[in-house]
Amino acid sequence: MAFAFFIFFALLLHSSSAKSPPSSESPSEIQVLVTYGSVVKLMHEKKKCRLYSQDVPYGSGSGQQSVTGIPTVDDSNSYWIVRPEKGSSAKQGDTIKSGTIIRLQHLGTRKWLHSHMHASPLSNNLEVSGYGDDSESDKGDNWKLLIEGSGKNWKQNQKIRLQHVETGGYLHSHDKTYSSRIVGGHYEVCGVGEKNANNIWLAAEGVYLPITETKKRATY
Repeated sequence: MAFAFFIFFALLLHSSSAKSPPSSESPSEIQVLVTYGSVVKLMHEKKKCRLYSQDVPYGSGSGQQSVTGIPTVDDSNSYWIVRPEKGSSAKQGDTIKSGTIIRLQHLGTRKWLHSHMHASPLSNNLEVSGYGDDSESDKGDNWKLLIEGSGKNWKQNQKIRLQHVETGGYLHSHDKTYSSRIVGGHYEVCGVGEKNANNIWLAAEGVYLPITETKKRATY
């Protein structure tokens, strides 16, 4: 938990650094790579909401921790740590290519972004939830990164899709919102089986760790 608090304070102090790194290049030319260990907010392209979770369970379906889309930008419960899949040899600071299997761990509650065959509360699509903790993660936490357009490495503000490996559903949000007191006004987040404009996301605000992967030594 000490690591989580360290990252949280780093976010408060340095969250603007990823948006405007010192450079002689114009803002349109600056490219910040998403690496393992980076702590990011995922923004839904159409609704502009951020992927969000808190220690509030669903009242239906799995009863696991709820995941929603929050319309505000500055809530700390929308930070997620980018992790490799369980058993991967990838290290903190490694870049992430399109087609890679990743996991997203909620910074505040340590739950993993998860999906399964339970029905989502508002639309009856696939439920997306928070599951497990630092010591518990399963295949339902695995998502395939799919970069839209050109470029093979994941970058900040680049359009992506996340496809759930076990169900095939794409991480999705839409117009349906909750009316309950705790998450009133939040958008439903769910999984759907078809590609469409409502399953496009971007890595927005966050702390982007520098690249640390070492180049392989040339052999002669």
